Amino acid sequence: MSTPDLVPLEHRPPAEGPESAAEAFRDRMRTRRSVRDFSDRPVSREAIEAIVAAAASAPSGANKQPWRFVAVSDPSIKREIRLAAEQEERLFYEKRASEAWLRDLAPLGTDSSKPFLEIAPWLIVLFKCMKDDRPDRDSDLVYYVNESVGIAAGLLIAAIHHAGLVTLTHTPSPMGFLQEVLGRPDHERAFLLLPVGHPADGAMVPRIARKPLEEVLVFDRG
Repeated sequence: MSTPDLVPLEHRPPAEGPESAAEAFRDRMRTRRSVRDFSDRPVSREAIEAIVAAAASAPSGANKQPWRFVAVSDPSIKREIRLAAEQEERLFYEKRASEAWLRDLAPLGTDSSKPFLEIAPWLIVLFKCMKDDRPDRDSDLVYYVNESVGIAAGLLIAAIHHAGLVTLTHTPSPMGFLQEVLGRPDHERAFLLLPVGHPADGAMVPRIARKPLEEVLVFDRG
């Protein structure tokens, strides 16, 4: 077994201390909302690159980094994605979803129409990679793929919000059409589709309440 190649940790604690920094981040993230009303106002490629670079800093099983981010701005490709997604969504709302699921969705006002897939200036499709396809790999095995890609997705959403932009976690099911439309190889499986941009003027979001901290946080055995 090879010896690990170790380097000094680059640790930059915030000047204000962990409590203040954590509270500031909490307050920032509390304003995050899933948005369906997008503006077509442009977003630079540089912003998307920085956002994805932040997401790609996520930890992963054995550092295999089993993710691929496909950023789409071409209107014709966005149109193709919208049409395919709406076809799957119509089947979901008409046949696949249970009555309980539809009742749970009702307060959010969702339906099979997805115009934001064309209006938002960018779509980011996050794929999970079922093998390591780097040419210098020791093996093509990947580990804890869903967990690793899920963490990257969380960082992606946080980075989008931190940049002053909005997004929506869209998961048309099944999502195999994204692999075909975007020409991705068989070992890449669509995990999440996120429109990214600025909110439309007068954008509205559902009135929701998040669970209180004491309901989701347990110290020790509780």
